[in-house]
Amino acid sequence: MRFPVLVFDIETLTDHQSGAHLYGLDLPEDDLEQALMKIRRQEAGTDFQRLPLHEIVCISGLWIDESGAMKLFSFSREHFSEAEILTKFLSIFDKRHPTLVSWNGSQFDLPVILFRAMYHGLSAPSLFDQGEIDTQKRYNNYQNRYHHRHVDLMDVMAMFNGRHFQKLDDIAHLLGFPGKRGIKGYFVPEYVKTEQWLKLTSYCEGDVLNTWLIFLRWSLLKGQISLSDHQLWIQASIHYLQGQPQQAEFLQIWRETSQKTAFSAKDFPSTAN
Repeated sequence: MRFPVLVFDIETLTDHQSGAHLYGLDLPEDDLEQALMKIRRQEAGTDFQRLPLHEIVCISGLWIDESGAMKLFSFSREHFSEAEILTKFLSIFDKRHPTLVSWNGSQFDLPVILFRAMYHGLSAPSLFDQGEIDTQKRYNNYQNRYHHRHVDLMDVMAMFNGRHFQKLDDIAHLLGFPGKRGIKGYFVPEYVKTEQWLKLTSYCEGDVLNTWLIFLRWSLLKGQISLSDHQLWIQASIHYLQGQPQQAEFLQIWRETSQKTAFSAKDFPSTAN
């Protein structure tokens, strides 16, 4: 495992203003969402909006450095504009060059970040350079599907075959991790509208934590860490989360779901049958 590691996830809403501009709509705000959804269904047969129209409302990450220290963080619309969220996140890559870990990041998170950064006139060569500035990036950059600077777990675990893509929630549950913690539906728009910022960041951070735990299991499979090191990382993660009050529910559900498989039951030996 190459340190530092940055596991990340984003949450988004439809950018009504950009959508209205793109399609030449002159409608009240309350009508734009339905109009944009209808257009999208006609275009692609889905409600899932085009990537450039995803406005970022939260970016969460888990930073793990060479010493094993962890830091869970979120930049959200509670305190920052979208441009400020992006600026803060992109500045990480100006200082360090972490191994980036995501779930579906190559098809969703990074393209959305690219489009929205361009929309706000931001520059991010440390993340998007493919060798034009740093020649070493030709052989190991964050965009190339088969490089290792960005590990999109959904992609690599499907062996780069879209027919094998799996949902983060399903794989997390399968391996004995919390997954979405019983949350049914996508409540991010409601969280933002009602200013439930803690729920928003907790939700995004939960996806980051599930991705981190799956990454540990993937690293064990690949032989990049030993079985004993895997257990040490699991215990370090549990210890860290015990000091994160906003993730108390995640930790409690992890304790329960870990007992569903023989291997993950070792994560909490005091509760094992």
